[in-house]
Amino acid sequence: MSELEKNISANKQRQFDKSYLQMARIWGKNSYCKRRQVGALLVKDRIIISDGYNGTPSGFENECEDDDNKTKPYVLHAEANAITKVAKSNNSSEGATLYITTSPCVECAKLIIQAGIRRVVFADHYHCADGVSLLERTGIKVEQINID
Repeated sequence: MSELEKNISANKQRQFDKSYLQMARIWGKNSYCKRRQVGALLVKDRIIISDGYNGTPSGFENECEDDDNKTKPYVLHAEANAITKVAKSNNSSEGATLYITTSPCVECAKLIIQAGIRRVVFADHYHCADGVSLLERTGIKVEQINID
C-alpha cells in the first residue's frame, strides 16, 4: 500500500471513528442517569454488534442516583452493558472496537480485556485514568477523539 493509500485509509477510519462516537453519544441519551449519560457501541468489521448505556440492571427501577445524588452501587456502566449484551448474542467481541463517550474505569477495563476487544475509542476522560492505563498495559489500542 502506498503512502497516499495509507493516508486515505487513515482519514476514512477517522471519519468512521467520529461517526461511531457521535452515535454512542446519542445512544447514551437513553440513560436515566442524571449526573452523567454514557453510551457505548461495539463495532466489528464496521458492523455494530452491540450497544449499551449506563443504567440499572434489568428488572430494577430506572433511577441511577440515590437521595444524596450519588450513583447507586448496582448501576452498570455503558461498556459493561454492551459487553454483557454481546455475550448473550451469537456475536463475538473478539477483535472488536469499543466506542464509548467516557473512558473506561478499571473494572470495565478488565471486562474489555477479557472480552477480546482490541481497540477502545473514547471522547471524554473519566475522573480516574486507571482503566486506560490498564488497557494500554495489555496492548489494547486506546485513542481519545474530540467530537465536539
